[in-house]
Amino acid sequence: MNCDQLLRLSDDQFRRSTGVLRTTFAKMEAILSQAQKIKKSKGGRPNKLSIGQQLIMSLMYWREYRTYMHCSLSFGVSESSAYKTIKWVEDTLIKEGSFSLPGKKALYASDAPIEVILVDATETPIERPKKSRENIILERRKDIL
Repeated sequence: MNCDQLLRLSDDQFRRSTGVLRTTFAKMEAILSQAQKIKKSKGGRPNKLSIGQQLIMSLMYWREYRTYMHCSLSFGVSESSAYKTIKWVEDTLIKEGSFSLPGKKALYASDAPIEVILVDATETPIERPKKSRENIILERRKDIL
């Protein structure tokens, strides 16, 4: 699915397809286009995919657990190019700060109480009758008769 088809979907279908709201998608796209301008100001070859397509490919990878090969086939690029694109999108969004998760220190500093749930996952042996030579011989005799 290309970027134009995706943008024509209703808000609910867009959310179901990409996993993010349309406003969040627009924010991500703005961040990536700004980073792209900075990156390409130094020169370099233009990308085959637009910023929207790069973001959609990354969202497909994250949401649908696609492999790089499947992403590359869907967008007509090589597997290594798909990897580099998804990695760049991920790193750029994390560096910007609005889409990164808080660290351990932030969780410890918050006033929310930390709840601990313990799960008993001890192994219990399965009760089986012991195999002995007499039982095996009796089974064979029953099969014969």
